[in-house]
Amino acid sequence: MILPALERGGYRYEKKKCIGERLGGGKHVVDIMAEREGRKYLISLKWQQVQGTAEQKVPFEVICLAHAMRQGGYERAYLVLGGRGWKLKDFYVSGGLHTYLKNVEKVEILELEDFIARCNSGQL
Repeated sequence: MILPALERGGYRYEKKKCIGERLGGGKHVVDIMAEREGRKYLISLKWQQVQGTAEQKVPFEVICLAHAMRQGGYERAYLVLGGRGWKLKDFYVSGGLHTYLKNVEKVEILELEDFIARCNSGQL
């Protein structure tokens, strides 16, 4: 769903793109690195069908995306949440982490449907 939406929105993309080193070491591979009109965007996808540990990994992923943006000159980063198993989805997509994390304003957490709509219209 995401790749066709990016194409409709006029974005070029690479899947499983290594963008440097992750905080704490090791390669940082994002699910998608999209580009349009010279602007680059990082996209991380998380799916949670039932409640589990993916939810606990969201804050660290936001921190890693913010770190990558500082290192690599990306316009924005998106963490896309899909599936019905998210207990904290409303908290995450409403910007609740901004109360607890600094310098992550350019990392936006969106529900899958909202992200698809932005891609389709070329509005990342």
